[in-house]
Amino acid sequence: MKTKLIFFSLFLFNLYFGYTQTATIKGVILDEHNLPIEQVNIKSGTRGTVSNSNGFYSLTIPSNETVTLTFSHLSFKQMTSTFNLKNGETYEFNPVMSASIEQIAAVVVTSNRRKEIEGIITLDPEAIRKIPGANAGVENLLMTLPGVSNNNELSTQYSVRGGNYDENLVYVNDIEVYRPFLIRSGQQEGLSFVNSDLVQNVDFSAGGFQAKYGDKLSSVLDITYKTPYQFAVNADLSLLGGSLSVENMSKDSKFTSMVGLRYRDNSLLVDAKETETNVNPTFADAQAFLTYQFTDKFQLSFLGNASINKYNFEPQTRQTNFGTLSDPIALLVFYEGQEKDQYQTYFGAFKGTYFANDDLTLKLIASTYHTTEEEYFDILAQYRLGEVNSNIGDENLGEVEFSEGVGSQLNHGRNDLDALITNLEHKGHLNIEDHHIEWSVKYTHEDIRDRLIEWETIDSAGFSIRPPKTVANEQPYAPFSGPLEPYQNIRATNNTQINRLQAYAQWSKRSTIGNSDVWYNAGVRMHSWSVSGDGISNTNQVVFSPRAQFTIKPEWEKDMLFRVATGLYYQPPFYRELRDAAGTVQPDVKAQKSLHVVLGNDYSFKMWDRPFKLTTELYYKGITDVNPYTLENVRIRYAADNNAEAYAYGLDMRLNGEFVPGTESWFSFGYLKNEENIDDRVYIARPTDQRLKFAALFQDYVPNVPNLKMYLNLVYNTGLPGGSPSYADPYDYQNRLPDYKRADLGLQFVIVDDKKQFDRGWKKPFKALSFGFEIYNMFDTQNSITNTWVRDVYSKRQYAIPNYLTPRVFNVRTSMRF
Repeated sequence: MKTKLIFFSLFLFNLYFGYTQTATIKGVILDEHNLPIEQVNIKSGTRGTVSNSNGFYSLTIPSNETVTLTFSHLSFKQMTSTFNLKNGETYEFNPVMSASIEQIAAVVVTSNRRKEIEGIITLDPEAIRKIPGANAGVENLLMTLPGVSNNNELSTQYSVRGGNYDENLVYVNDIEVYRPFLIRSGQQEGLSFVNSDLVQNVDFSAGGFQAKYGDKLSSVLDITYKTPYQFAVNADLSLLGGSLSVENMSKDSKFTSMVGLRYRDNSLLVDAKETETNVNPTFADAQAFLTYQFTDKFQLSFLGNASINKYNFEPQTRQTNFGTLSDPIALLVFYEGQEKDQYQTYFGAFKGTYFANDDLTLKLIASTYHTTEEEYFDILAQYRLGEVNSNIGDENLGEVEFSEGVGSQLNHGRNDLDALITNLEHKGHLNIEDHHIEWSVKYTHEDIRDRLIEWETIDSAGFSIRPPKTVANEQPYAPFSGPLEPYQNIRATNNTQINRLQAYAQWSKRSTIGNSDVWYNAGVRMHSWSVSGDGISNTNQVVFSPRAQFTIKPEWEKDMLFRVATGLYYQPPFYRELRDAAGTVQPDVKAQKSLHVVLGNDYSFKMWDRPFKLTTELYYKGITDVNPYTLENVRIRYAADNNAEAYAYGLDMRLNGEFVPGTESWFSFGYLKNEENIDDRVYIARPTDQRLKFAALFQDYVPNVPNLKMYLNLVYNTGLPGGSPSYADPYDYQNRLPDYKRADLGLQFVIVDDKKQFDRGWKKPFKALSFGFEIYNMFDTQNSITNTWVRDVYSKRQYAIPNYLTPRVFNVRTSMRF
């Protein structure tokens, strides 16, 4: 309750905040293409500042005297401007800087290359907020990139180049963020940590990333929240919920604040599924990002988040038709019982930044993450499996006429988890002429308390089915006199502490070879961790991770950039990776190790007199000390035994540009082969072996009605291996699920925007206003992520009945800004 009051107070405070009077110059620095320029040095005598990644700057100057400001940047022409401001005056100055062009044949090289040099894809925050999806946001846009896959539209988790959901790093303003632990299905997940309304910049790397990023095997998502420069209110409402954010800056420009509130109700999506239920999946969170600039050299920021996710599920009936046209089969299920889940997470982080001079920046970051999670369920499913009437014209068409098997299944769970994760980190950045040096030292303490109780009993035709790998009974042909045992039975209580010490150092340099520009980067990470707890022997391990990148811009007529990245990437086990299938913590689990080799090419060109870029990457990952796992929906269960080796290789391609003038669209293609060898048996496909991937994101507008916008999100993924029971031997189940096909369409009519403002009438208060209509799964494709396995005691057969995801769903939406 206190947390809610704090965030509500911040929200109100944000609306009315404003104080102090000093002469201030602020604004946004743009290039000739109206794109923001970061790292511009602004100086006036001994005073100075640097523009942020959104091009924004703010500088306090003496009042009532003539002051000259100098704007300088390595890739742009220096410019000066003179001001004389009154005491307390705030003046907005938005300079446009001309590029300082280095001519190589017909190619212009500017500072915009920095992200491309590192192999990072930058996404437009406006596209994130507009592109439709059942779970719209940053992750929804990631699914359209090559190498990124997710066959569950209700989940915000994603797999990158064969890695699982636990192998992805997520940062917000230099601070690593975490996900809940106990999530089993996408419909339980709720909101992503990242609030799209607050986002200023989104960078994504699918592999071969630099040492400054942490110890994971697959990818990095680096989010930067906005620094407000004026008062604004943003609101978004739809049938799935809504969001509200307020941003503000004080009169002296020293204090900036953003507060965002979100609420989501997934009933529209869950009610559309084939299972008839009484369901109440509601999720809400509040976030605040506050920054105070004490001096021109020091600023302090706070990032806070509180979220409450509740999922109440009471299934009633279900009918699923499957099989073939000549042999249709139906599963009818009648349910009793319910599931009640609740996830509460609280996160807070302070970051102090000290700009010692133009070349040295020092940061100190302290953060705490606390999650309490509950999964309680008792669900009895009584099923009937039978033949379906397929006679067209018959009044009983689609009805089950003959039952091949009957049975029941009782699932019980009482799972509780309480995790507290605390971090303290120092980061630094030093420029020595053309050399850039970055370093960090970070300490983490993880205190996790976990109780896991799950069991399942199954009977068919009144006869209890015994657990796997036990002596089978011969019922109904022979009586069984042994004790009755649950088909699955997991019971564990763990109290685990993990202490980590991480550090990295990396060096970067820009140079030339002949007339070609080259960039070098090399670094190394160290990670030491220890595991202890009740009944756990204390263990300590240390790993070192060297990484390097090389990029060259040849002196060619065509604008091409080539890069190669390689390194050893370790993933020290997090708590979930230490817990085996029985729930027992195995402290000796080693860090999984992967050798990355990435070859990339960026080809920038013009087509139809508009800019385009084709990005191509070839990659290989050789992985040892693999910790095998099973994947059921989005729940991962590890073997906690480094008894496998694996590899992944593939090709990613993305063509993006202005297919329609003034809008960015792209088409993606990915090929992946991802296999593992467990206990030297033979190589088989890993659970995330997404062999082929096609995706497109297309933005358009009606030429005669330019205010009518269209957004189309297309994804096609070939089927994953799986659909097998989570307890099964993966070597026995290598069949693949059906291909995943999805199309989401959004139509938006813009009434007010930056180019269309009103001085009178009801539209005057709005800076932006639009109404939209969205269609999810436009072609009503039946996608499935798992199977329900029904057993027939007589024939000993097991039937795989697909669990279908969401069908076609309609949504209406309105967005506004004041």
